[in-house]
Amino acid sequence: MKKIELHNFLKQHLDRAGFTGLDIVKTPLVTRIVLHVARPGLAIGKGGQNIKQLTEDIGTKFGIENPQIEIQDIKHPELDATATVDRMVGLLQRGYSWRSVSFNVVRTVMGSGAQGIELILSGKLSGKGGRKRKTRIAQGYMKKVGDQVKLVDYAKASAYPKAGAIGIKLRIIHPETVFPDKINIKELLEKRETAAAQEKEAAVAAEKAAKEKEEEKAKEAEKAEKEKAEEAEKAEKTRAEKEEKIAEKEKAEKKGKEKKEQGEKKKEKSGKEEKAAGRKAEKKEEKEEEEAENAGKETEKEERKEKHAEKKEEEKEAADEKVSAE
Repeated sequence: MKKIELHNFLKQHLDRAGFTGLDIVKTPLVTRIVLHVARPGLAIGKGGQNIKQLTEDIGTKFGIENPQIEIQDIKHPELDATATVDRMVGLLQRGYSWRSVSFNVVRTVMGSGAQGIELILSGKLSGKGGRKRKTRIAQGYMKKVGDQVKLVDYAKASAYPKAGAIGIKLRIIHPETVFPDKINIKELLEKRETAAAQEKEAAVAAEKAAKEKEEEKAKEAEKAEKEKAEEAEKAEKTRAEKEEKIAEKEKAEKKGKEKKEQGEKKKEKSGKEEKAAGRKAEKKEEKEEEEAENAGKETEKEERKEKHAEKKEEEKEAADEKVSAE
């Protein structure tokens, strides 16, 4: 009840600002009151005078401790049912024709992107002395029954022009509203086409990825084969170098062996020559010794001969002397 009273009080004071509703948020320190208005400048007032006055009045009249008023601007007032109805009431009470006001409202709301609108006016719509009647103006899509009616923005009000009272009922379906039971065939087809296109793109991308993978594998295989061939070539080169080194080593060893053999042969030859020379020298010495020995024997023989001759002569002389003596 306190909220309804507060709503009526604010409606009375902020009628020109386009007041549509309020939210009360209680906190341990303050009570925050959020006001939804179509024209925030008129609600705030010059230097925030209106807000200060409203805060004091709410605190004293309704017994709310530490009230804090927050003004929230309505982004699309032409799509707000309460703001639109209040604007219609003001125009009708200022003497504008209900017909022009109604059709202008419907045109403005639908031009703002609404899915549907229903405007019902009932009361003194005819001129002076005319009977009351009811008129319905509707465009677009509208929900009338079921729980989904809660998604429809609804507002009603009464205008009191000079001719008589007029009741106004307005229903608006906002552009972003989605009903669970409403199926848009075009959207479904577009979704299916999009899904099919995405699947096709995914298949093409997968095929492309597989092709790239195969190409990459082929490149890797080619690279591996090339590396293997290079390694084999390198190994062959290393083996050839090794064999060449071994051949050179064997050649050097053979050469050294031949040199050694030649040295040994030379040494053996020189040894043989030396041995032969030694033997020759020995033979020569033996011959010389033999010759010396033979010479000594001949000398001894000659000496012996000489001694024998001398002995013979002495014996001859002795015989001669004996003969002579006799």
